[in-house]
Amino acid sequence: MTIIEQGGEPMPQAGSALIKDTTTRTFMQDVIEESKHKPVLIDFWAPWCGPCRQLTPIIEKAVTAAKGRVKLVKMNIDENPEIPGQMGIQSIPAVIAFVDGRPADGFMGAVPESQINDFINKLTAGRPGAEPTIAELLEEAEGILAEGDPATAASIYGEIIATDATNIAAIAGLASCYVATGAIEQAKQTLELVPAAKREDAAVTAVQAKIDLIEQASALGPVTELEAKVAADPLDHQARFDLAVALNGANQREQAVTHLLEIVKRDRKWNDDGARKQLLQFFEAWGPVDEATVDGRRRLSTILFA
Repeated sequence: MTIIEQGGEPMPQAGSALIKDTTTRTFMQDVIEESKHKPVLIDFWAPWCGPCRQLTPIIEKAVTAAKGRVKLVKMNIDENPEIPGQMGIQSIPAVIAFVDGRPADGFMGAVPESQINDFINKLTAGRPGAEPTIAELLEEAEGILAEGDPATAASIYGEIIATDATNIAAIAGLASCYVATGAIEQAKQTLELVPAAKREDAAVTAVQAKIDLIEQASALGPVTELEAKVAADPLDHQARFDLAVALNGANQREQAVTHLLEIVKRDRKWNDDGARKQLLQFFEAWGPVDEATVDGRRRLSTILFA
């Protein structure tokens, strides 16, 4: 089932957080250290290697299907000859599995997908977390979404929902994936799966806040026109308020906060404390640990309690 679509077409896969390229400099962190948490496959390849081009999409598909049980790290041996040299790699493609900081297994050549799946299953069998818990899947999906891969995150959230149709965190997460791709109507439809009694759950209200802000921004004029209005009349609080909403829609969070704080400084009571309330909606949509939220709360407190 296609989880995310745009305009009726499947959304292209983005680079997965489970798959990355590495270099000699980053090998220790990407492979050795990471393998202490979960198995890491390192794929040694080169641009001139035909079998490598055959293997790469197959192994990427298998790793993505493993839903976080393993990670894949790719190394171009032409650009990074030191590590494969130290490991005695003489033929490519070569895939070596690292577990707990050490090489554990491997294979050579462009093997079929079924063999790679068997390799991954054997590698992860009996390990703690070999079958991820719901909590682990949620954490994995959240991290993948944060790294800019809503398609893979959505597939994990969809898997959770297939198992537990009432999992609020997964429903909210899937809705966030739709928001990240601009599929606002699908995000709304997803939130309708949330029971009325759970509509005030923090994860749900955060997604709803994102949707509300996007719809607010879409109803405003171009940012340049709003900037011109504010420049012409710095006391036009409505124009400044609209500019802040539009800037947030353009992901210019710091500037959006600055304009709302300017209204708070000039006229705290304007529009029934509207600027401060809009700031709080921003913070809810961005999340409590977002840098813009943390900085914005600090700046707001400085003004309110000065």
